[in-house]
Amino acid sequence: MSPTVIYIIAGYLVLLVLVYLVQERFIFKPEKLRPDFVFRYDQPFEELFFEPAPGVRINGLHFTVPQPRGILLYFHGNTRSIKGWGKFARDFTRYGYEVVMIDYRGFGKSTGKRSEPQLMHDAQFVYDSLVAVHPENHILVYGRSMGSGFAAKLASDNRPRYLLLDAPYYSFARVVKRFLPILPLRWVLRYHLRTDLWIRKVQCHTYILHGTRDRLIPIRHSQHLQALNPRRITLIRIEGGGHNNLPSFPEYHAFIRDILQE
Repeated sequence: MSPTVIYIIAGYLVLLVLVYLVQERFIFKPEKLRPDFVFRYDQPFEELFFEPAPGVRINGLHFTVPQPRGILLYFHGNTRSIKGWGKFARDFTRYGYEVVMIDYRGFGKSTGKRSEPQLMHDAQFVYDSLVAVHPENHILVYGRSMGSGFAAKLASDNRPRYLLLDAPYYSFARVVKRFLPILPLRWVLRYHLRTDLWIRKVQCHTYILHGTRDRLIPIRHSQHLQALNPRRITLIRIEGGGHNNLPSFPEYHAFIRDILQE
């Protein structure tokens, strides 16, 4: 074997190790908040803390409304914290739904070591806490981008009223493969988030909202998800919508209104 080939192989192996070790820095972009940070919004809310495991605290916000029609559990994307995501609660409270948003481990005030199984465990723990005080058929699960995988897994293991997915991915590995096609993702990727497997088991109706000009997660991801269970999945196309701007489209709010008022 020539030295050139040896160098290429060695470089490739180093690349695999680096990707495995540092991938979280590229997948998650958390905003950290001081423990004494005070949230402020122009609608009623309370701050929540969940303790799904020893030494782990999951911070959340509960936006309240009088005489709620139901409650929506919101899983946000891979950036910022509930400090910034909280403004989107109004998209649902205006139609009489309470909203619970949580920060993943390492985001905001939430603590704990992060992994896919641990994040799934946290989501189920929060869901169980809601079921303890709310009828399950009054609970809606909403997942935005990265959060769509957690939402789909949760809906597959439980019986919420609806599952709503905003710019979801078919599987997280398929998203990463677009940018790193030469890597054996099955072995080096620590987050696989198999929405394609979980959505087949979801018993409630699923609504998917996706922009037709989404460059990060193209709409074909949602088209392929819908094809897995077309009788129970409705795909709503937001013409001209990108990955991060769907709430700026009147069509987005019209569809949310129609879904929540059913």
